Amino acid sequence: MTARADLSTREDDNPLVAGLERLPVGPTSLVIFGATGDLAHRKLLPALYNLAHEGQLPERFEMIGVGRRDQEHEDFRDTALDSIQRYSRREPDPNVLEGLLDDMRYVQGQFDDDSVYAELANTLTEFDQLASTKLDRIFYLSTAPEFFPLIASKLGSAGLDRADDANVRIVVEKPFGYDLASARKLNAQLLEVFEEPQIFRIDHYLGKETVQNLMALRFANSLFEPVWNRNYIDHVQITAAEDIGIEGRAGYYEHAGALRDLVQNHMLQLLALLAMEPPTAFDADRVRDEKLKVLEAIVPPAVEQVASMAVRAQYRVGVVGGVQVPGYRQEPGVAPDSRTPTYAALRLQVSNWRWAGVPFYLRTGKRLARKLTEIAVILKPVPHIAFQSSGSVGIQANQIVLTLQPDEGVSVSIGAKIPGARMRIRPVNMEFRYGTSFLSESPEAYERLILDAMRGDATLFTRNDEIEALWGIIDPILDAWQADESADIPQYTSGGSGPEAADQLISPGRVWRRL
Repeated sequence: MTARADLSTREDDNPLVAGLERLPVGPTSLVIFGATGDLAHRKLLPALYNLAHEGQLPERFEMIGVGRRDQEHEDFRDTALDSIQRYSRREPDPNVLEGLLDDMRYVQGQFDDDSVYAELANTLTEFDQLASTKLDRIFYLSTAPEFFPLIASKLGSAGLDRADDANVRIVVEKPFGYDLASARKLNAQLLEVFEEPQIFRIDHYLGKETVQNLMALRFANSLFEPVWNRNYIDHVQITAAEDIGIEGRAGYYEHAGALRDLVQNHMLQLLALLAMEPPTAFDADRVRDEKLKVLEAIVPPAVEQVASMAVRAQYRVGVVGGVQVPGYRQEPGVAPDSRTPTYAALRLQVSNWRWAGVPFYLRTGKRLARKLTEIAVILKPVPHIAFQSSGSVGIQANQIVLTLQPDEGVSVSIGAKIPGARMRIRPVNMEFRYGTSFLSESPEAYERLILDAMRGDATLFTRNDEIEALWGIIDPILDAWQADESADIPQYTSGGSGPEAADQLISPGRVWRRL
């Protein structure tokens, strides 16, 4: 494959990433299991192209797709070309495409077929011989979760879990387990073959620029740290709202629901990053150690407490964007009496010195008023209001808001005087937006995460003890909801802000930010 520059020569001296961004990207063979699936089609292959376009792939990079679809190498390259042309965030360059697709290979077969792994081993050896060196090996499991332990076991049986003079890593997609017991079982199955430093459990939210900027906001600015505690913060709201439904994914969503789909992984990870203490160094284990401390400080609720700290609901017929949409139970593939929640809201407490008494409110739902993912830190109101002039909009608590999508950025709300002879106050925002501040488009999360996996930098990936801590928080809520068969699941109108019970969860004296 054509040569590409190592990104390590381009990095600045930002102390937050010193020692991380300059980790070398060694010669690599990337193997994608499930290479003909939707994730590879929409995200992984376009991400590889964008990395190649920016010169971030290593000088020697090879890729092998593994799938059950019967096709030749050329057919797979044509499929990859179509994926890149349709979903790349930039217009494809023919020269870059040629270099990326030139030696791309495809291995066809069932994931339980030993011959697949024998052919894979031969192809990897061939790439090593062509490069006259041992290439690092990344096995990316972009398959249904039931295949994760099977593929790991087969890789071990074929001797592909280790390589002399080269690194071997396995990247595992979500969902990682269905509950605490299944997550522990999957961890144990992977650890029978691979060692923990080889396992990269992916959460694409952690690859988003604004999520990473959360650490920069907190630890590169002395402006915020003095107020980042229970003395000044009233509460925190983390929102992940979607205006779409399940988009034909009933087979998955009926078994997952809102709590498993977003809260257990993405939203609790955001909470941990927001609330963690400064690590002594920004390397993978120290950052993940601090996140784990936060997760362990969230006391899981008893089953009888769930009704007072968690809300679930399901969308019904409504109007979104001026178009009437069906309710969840009318979606294709959904049972007419389904009790699967499409909305979940929680109130959690982090029981440590910094955050004692500060409630963290999490909410997520489908078919809501608009698409929005944000973290809002609501400060306590000023103790004395001296400005009561007629015409004031009113003194409101300061807010620090990190928006992950659709417009990535940070805003800080302050009270300011309205121009004129009288002292009238209204809230205004000081804003930073990635698009306008850097005049460039943020890279896709998968671009950063694939590159980090090739580097061996696990900072933005989830460790086994983190996975179990995340499920430990959610399991009692799932158990309580499963056991509660006394009444039908509450409904909320599509296109609205969610169920009324969520407003009761956050009150008295507080309100959700408007969707």
